[in-house]
Amino acid sequence: MTDMPQTAFPPSGGPTPPAGFLSGNGGAKDLPPDLDALTRQAAACGDAAAVVELAARTPEAAARLYRIWLELNGARPDAWAAWFNLSVLLNAAGDLAGAYEAAAQAHRIKPDLWQAALAAGQAAEALGDRAAAIAFLRQALPPAEGRVALHKQLGRMLELDKRLDASAEELRASLLIDPHQPDVIQHLVHTRQKMAAWPVTELRVPGLTATEAELWCGPLATLALHDDPAMQRRVAADWIARNVPDPGQRLAPAAGYRHDRVRVGYLSSDFCRHAMSYLIAELLERHDRDRFEITGYCDSPEDGSDIRARILAALDRHVPIGALGDEEAARRIRADEIDILIDLNGLTSGGRPGILRWKPAPVQATYLGYIGSVPLPELDWLLCDAITVPEAETENYAPAPLRIEGCYQANDGRAPELPEVSRASEGLPEDRFVFVCVSHHYKITAPVFAAWCRIAAAAPEALFWLIEDTHESVAALSERWQAAGLAPDRLIFAPRVDPARYRARLALGDLFLDTTPYNAGTIASDALRMGLPVLTLAGRSFSARMGASLLTAVGLTECIATDPEDYMRRAVAMATDPSHRPGLRGPALAARWRATLGDGSAFARRFEAALISVLKRP
Repeated sequence: MTDMPQTAFPPSGGPTPPAGFLSGNGGAKDLPPDLDALTRQAAACGDAAAVVELAARTPEAAARLYRIWLELNGARPDAWAAWFNLSVLLNAAGDLAGAYEAAAQAHRIKPDLWQAALAAGQAAEALGDRAAAIAFLRQALPPAEGRVALHKQLGRMLELDKRLDASAEELRASLLIDPHQPDVIQHLVHTRQKMAAWPVTELRVPGLTATEAELWCGPLATLALHDDPAMQRRVAADWIARNVPDPGQRLAPAAGYRHDRVRVGYLSSDFCRHAMSYLIAELLERHDRDRFEITGYCDSPEDGSDIRARILAALDRHVPIGALGDEEAARRIRADEIDILIDLNGLTSGGRPGILRWKPAPVQATYLGYIGSVPLPELDWLLCDAITVPEAETENYAPAPLRIEGCYQANDGRAPELPEVSRASEGLPEDRFVFVCVSHHYKITAPVFAAWCRIAAAAPEALFWLIEDTHESVAALSERWQAAGLAPDRLIFAPRVDPARYRARLALGDLFLDTTPYNAGTIASDALRMGLPVLTLAGRSFSARMGASLLTAVGLTECIATDPEDYMRRAVAMATDPSHRPGLRGPALAARWRATLGDGSAFARRFEAALISVLKRP
């Protein structure tokens, strides 16, 4: 590396004064006309803000004004502003030594003024004093540990604020300082998924391999990244090992209890306006109260929603645990002698896996919230079905699969009140075939979108109707769509709406295109309920086989593709030839859904049978 040239401070890209330091209001009309009067006024001035404002109005005399004021007031706590502004003026005049001394004084009075440390460092470099330059430049930066934490925290806050581009840059900046931060990698990979920034594990961080990024992508990201249940299990186990410590104690008796009714506890942070609650509400209502007693251990927000009120009304007991720590909540569950504790979060946001590690119930299962392995040693069962977790894949899952007869998914069979919608009201033409996908964009992978583009090219009259998700993903998908030579007006993004209108709109489409390896779950069931057939590609993992389970339940097995080519072939055939469209669609499909997936009573009996099969009794 060559030496930096001795240039006048500051070089291009150097420090600028902090906002407001050199700006006055420009409104004074009665300034003294001569410099002597200005200096007398400066000497009498009592605070730095006033002299800064005065100097800004008289730039030709500002440096002298600052010097006179500082001779009388230079030790004041607020003098740093005058010292810093003097350094900027002296630098502009070519007085590097004076600029250095003034910036150093400003930093001495206000050590957290990084602009002054940077200015002093650059002036010292220009003067040839590299030792002083390095010393000041080090003071302009927090230590590496602090910078790592600052970038990480900024990234997380920006992610929550849905400013994903900015979040990704902050997270990456943290990794550039320390590339081996699994939690930062997790958030960056999932942020890139939400942005449709493919490949999502290409993080451009020296020292960080794609293999490490894939392992540390986190439990949610892995469902949309890997169609390998063993890899999903490994990612989840790694996350648990880092985030959910073993308390070293188990609370429940291994042999279980003896109660007249089976005490089932549901643990959730989503008893509110959340997709899980819409699925499980009727199951809670339909439990056989002669045989089961139902308690909800609730860490959910009080959102005032109708669905929350319905959930709470369906419980025999509602136990809020939001104010309790993991151990305290676990001991409360143990005191209630719960026979079977069912965790409805898994490894999703808001989950409380730390409670499960205390083993507060003799039988513990995970269900519905997270569609994959939750390899906590204290969990006994993963509720699924024979399609989502075939027998041949059993060993790749933890905890052990507990298969419900028929489809694994609970549903609410009550008829919803839906608004009137039409293609015209939603901006869709009446005479075009409409492919639909309203899943979150993080489920849309590069291979899936490439397949959609090929389908669109082979079915030139078809439209693709997606949900508006993140600004970044809409822009990225639109750009790739046009890069594939497809007309922009064939890719339509629908705004998010309330649950009733969302369901009603589904009936306007012709075919729902499922994503893989993370299928639609609740949304696919809603589509079938509204008479919209779903085309899915069945993979290996639980998350990649939800669509196959739902379609098998309603008798639409011709909509289950076996590989990507088959998926594209079926989609094109349905769009271009009416004779290839499913015979079961519209009102007939909606009726089939009600008789199968929507039969809450029958599902409750099958679900209860699975629970009874693993119940422990002394």
